Amino acid sequence: MFRRLFLSHPSSVGESYFQHQRVALSFALPLLGAGLAALAHAAVPGVCEQTAGDIVRKLHRRLDNRQA
Repeated sequence: MFRRLFLSHPSSVGESYFQHQRVALSFALPLLGAGLAALAHAAVPGVCEQTAGDIVRKLHRRLDNRQA
């Protein structure tokens, strides 16, 4: 069970647990920022007009490049 939960997936993409954690956080933190920007934009449409989309597009390019 431990191996399946913590080690199998990182190993399947050629990373250790901590390497995978670092990569996952490098996506999670900008996504959190994008979500906050989208919330700000929802409340005040004149702010963060492109912020969330810019972040998502950048992360999408990174993800596509990792899978190539």
